Amino acid sequence: MPNEVDSAVAKIGWPKFRGRQLRDWAYTKLVADPAGMTNLRKIDQDRIPTIFRFATGTIAKEQRSEDGTIKLLIIWPDGTNAETVMIPDGDRRTACVSSQVGCPVGCKFCASGLEGVKGNLSAAQIVEQIWQMNVVLKGSGFKAQGSGSERHPSDESSLNPEPRTLNPPRITNVVFMGMGEPMSNYNHVMQAVRVMHDPQCFNLGARRITISTVGVPPKIRQLAGEALPLNLALSLHAPNEPLRKQLIPWAEHFALPEILDACRYYFDQTGREITLEYILLSGVNDRPEHARELARLCKTMRANVNLIRYNEVESLPFKRPVSNDVMVFQETLRKAGVNAHVRKSRGRDIDAACGQLRRKEARESLVQIGDKR
Repeated sequence: MPNEVDSAVAKIGWPKFRGRQLRDWAYTKLVADPAGMTNLRKIDQDRIPTIFRFATGTIAKEQRSEDGTIKLLIIWPDGTNAETVMIPDGDRRTACVSSQVGCPVGCKFCASGLEGVKGNLSAAQIVEQIWQMNVVLKGSGFKAQGSGSERHPSDESSLNPEPRTLNPPRITNVVFMGMGEPMSNYNHVMQAVRVMHDPQCFNLGARRITISTVGVPPKIRQLAGEALPLNLALSLHAPNEPLRKQLIPWAEHFALPEILDACRYYFDQTGREITLEYILLSGVNDRPEHARELARLCKTMRANVNLIRYNEVESLPFKRPVSNDVMVFQETLRKAGVNAHVRKSRGRDIDAACGQLRRKEARESLVQIGDKR
């Protein structure tokens, strides 16, 4: 946070403006090497590593999709790793960031939680995902794919106001929809959000930041008091409690009515409509009767529905729904007066679904170790 940097600067007797210089180099110019901070004296450049640490992670793997999606696997010196994805859409570049190593929720259809949760990411590690992606965009000559006319109002990449075109390109929107449950790492997530939002750091509007949760009512209510108009997305994936408990083991901790009540409270306090995320699994939760049940649930709150076609995960039994079933499901919701849109599938050719790249790299590493024995 800027105040922490300023405090450290003051503690060693540097002038106050030095904190602003450091933030400008790190967040605006994307320079992490003190030797490249050319408006600082050599003696000050040499001292910086003893006080501050910039971008300690390395990109272990980078994948690029034909549709412009970029996925990074970042590893830190202690072995902690995380995935982050950049999803382009016109002038918009949305970063899907992780908040934990693995995931405690254990959704039956998701790769993120297959090995459980290994720990929380620090605020610095969450922020660094944005920083690393900005560096990649800066150095890649990235050009946006698609056009604004393709967007739907309820896509995560469209929950927020249109960003201005940036040159060089940078992340314009952030969604906490990568590995982990953000509400289980609440303090670090909120520290990271404030760095993203701070005008002296990434300067992202709060309405360009979305926090997705499987539902932790006390934390949803706490988020409502943060005085930031963040977008809240609820990972619902089932229209009733029994089916939801089958798909999401975490659902045993909090009853669905309690979660929905907390979401209504969030809307009342912030005025921000809730997005209900619903991954369509063929033959499991994509039947017309599920759509009708979901429509009745939606009538109890101010919400829109984001329908997501399942990206298949190797070793898991769930299948991607056929196009006609998706269309029927969406039309059933719309006829019931629900604002429902189907999210465009992105990055399917690069294992863009949560946790897939990390898991793939871990398996390959084990194979390599076995080959050496």
